[in-house]
Amino acid sequence: MVARPAINPRHRLALLLVDVNRSFFDTDGPFHYPGALENLDPLHRLLDAARAGGRLVVHAREAHRRGFQDYERPKLPEHSYLGDRDQEPYPGFEEQPGEVVIHKRRFSAFFATDLALLLQEQGVERVIIAGVKTNVCIRASVQDAFAYGFRPTIARGSVSSNRPHLHEASLEDIQRYIGEVVDLDVAVGWLRNEGPHD
Repeated sequence: MVARPAINPRHRLALLLVDVNRSFFDTDGPFHYPGALENLDPLHRLLDAARAGGRLVVHAREAHRRGFQDYERPKLPEHSYLGDRDQEPYPGFEEQPGEVVIHKRRFSAFFATDLALLLQEQGVERVIIAGVKTNVCIRASVQDAFAYGFRPTIARGSVSSNRPHLHEASLEDIQRYIGEVVDLDVAVGWLRNEGPHD
């Protein structure tokens, strides 16, 4: 029987960045809203801490196929086609060697991707989820992370929405039912150091 490689214990805690691409963060991007720019510093802090701490980093980026039917289209304008500028990572959030890129076509980073399998195989238990938008892609990804048996966590300041009331309602529901909402400094400390002691 072939022995499996040992699981990296630092991967028990992972960072999932959702839609940190030009579509939302470029001021001329099709889905830009001013509040997104306020997330950049917290997002950088989380990413820097995850890299310094040797954590698994996953970049989940929306990516559609030009010329094919897509069920999002009746609700949203055409956007984020593979290879288009608005689908590119926002400068400073490009993947580094050893980091994973997941292309998603629905709101959740888990739906119809191999993200859950990837996290399970790496021994991930808790995943810090950050990016845009709290009430859409973040909420959907948190819900699915919980359903797959992970412990989803949101760091305050690392998510936002162009609808602040839905942002707040989503954080309240996440904390109450499906995950945890912690201060940014707590999440940064977990990623950089030993992680939560629970």
